[in-house]
Amino acid sequence: MKKLNLHEVKTHLSRYLPLLKKGETILLCKQNVPIAEIRPLGPLYKTKRPIGLAKGEFTVSLEFFEPLPDDVLAGFVGEQQ
Repeated sequence: MKKLNLHEVKTHLSRYLPLLKKGETILLCKQNVPIAEIRPLGPLYKTKRPIGLAKGEFTVSLEFFEPLPDDVLAGFVGEQQ
């Protein structure tokens, strides 16, 4: 784990990106006090997830497709009734 102050990271970020790519974690500090971590991402998916993984596990009732009541719709736009 590499410990760096914010100024150093802001000035030389591109210098530290290869370390992240190798799996290293960077501990961000403000005046030598840790405030955050920068970690590399895990492996990204190579293939798309198939559609319909939960098919047959639940059903959606017809009332789901009915219009919402006026008081609920008003809540979405910030109106009070």
